[in-house]
Amino acid sequence: MRRLKEVLADLGKGQADLARAVKLSPATIAQLINHNLWPKSIDKQELWGRMADWLYEAGAQDNDIAALEEEVEPPRWRAAAPATPPENNQVNDQECDDMLMAKQVLRPDTKRAFGLVRDPFDELKAADEMYLSPDIRYIRESMYQTARHDGFLAVVGESGAGKSTLRRDLAHRLRNEPVIAIEPYVLGMEDNDSKGKSLKATHIAESVMAAVAPLEKAKSSPEARFAQMHNTLKASHAAGFRHVLIIEEAHSLPIPTLKHLKRMRDQLELGFDKLISIILIGQPELLIKLSPRNGDVREVAQRIEIAQLQPIPVGDLEQHLAFRCGYAGKQLGELIDQGGVQAIVERLGSSGKDGTSQLYPLAIANLFKAALNLAAEIGESVVTADVVKGV
Repeated sequence: MRRLKEVLADLGKGQADLARAVKLSPATIAQLINHNLWPKSIDKQELWGRMADWLYEAGAQDNDIAALEEEVEPPRWRAAAPATPPENNQVNDQECDDMLMAKQVLRPDTKRAFGLVRDPFDELKAADEMYLSPDIRYIRESMYQTARHDGFLAVVGESGAGKSTLRRDLAHRLRNEPVIAIEPYVLGMEDNDSKGKSLKATHIAESVMAAVAPLEKAKSSPEARFAQMHNTLKASHAAGFRHVLIIEEAHSLPIPTLKHLKRMRDQLELGFDKLISIILIGQPELLIKLSPRNGDVREVAQRIEIAQLQPIPVGDLEQHLAFRCGYAGKQLGELIDQGGVQAIVERLGSSGKDGTSQLYPLAIANLFKAALNLAAEIGESVVTADVVKGV
């Protein structure tokens, strides 16, 4: 029934106007329009008749009404299912919906409706704006200790789990520490040269030289360049500095480069002191490359520590949302009620592959903002369970 939204817009009417006319809640109308979920308590044809009558009175054109009627009850010769579908089709439609959505932005009218001067899920501007679940706190500290002292660490998480936020936080924490962060550019990086530009050991050596000794000209031959890098790291270490190599999108690293990184860890040393720590940050595909069963990288898998970013626990979701609302100067109850929080759990708690939780910060933020936009559109004072289901 997405076309119904277009017809309402052409008439200058909103979903709330239609809801009042047919004596249903705005959230119920939102579920009908966005997900084709018809209320079970009312006969479908009876409800459509009431809607059609109101649309005619509001000025809708005959062809628009006819097109909508075909969506409600398609001609049998075009129908892919019986003319009157079984009730459990509603459940199937809901199960087939994409549970994760693209990036959402709060509309200006939404901000006005809820008195928001900033987006509760806006990009973080300071470290104290991070919500630290026990899992994030542990991985955050692991990254810091690796950078500050020594280690070979892989941070793995789904898209939107908070990897980039942790990387920015680490850079912030190291600003006043004697640690030089080396971050090779990974724009366009792929794991082979047929798909994009692969990151090779020589590129990493160039990045080390640029970060540690930017005024020194890099040697031309690979062997001389690696020797130069080693000597540069020794001199920097003697001056009291530590060095950490941070590579984002590490799931796109070629296998040879992963093996070279392990050799850098082994050979770039001064006595018992390792001269460079390494932090790889990537999506779950990195786990496959680093599997101990992968013979090509067995030597790497035996040396590297893997930290996986887990979804926010169901029991922590309310605290997470309250923290984000506080960031925007609002109490949680001013934006969403308990039913709405539970609906987010039901929507994202088992929406991944094999029923896995998708309660990651980005997915939560997008669903919450979409629900706020819908609540403002239909005139709800807070996000309720029906509003979340109507997104």
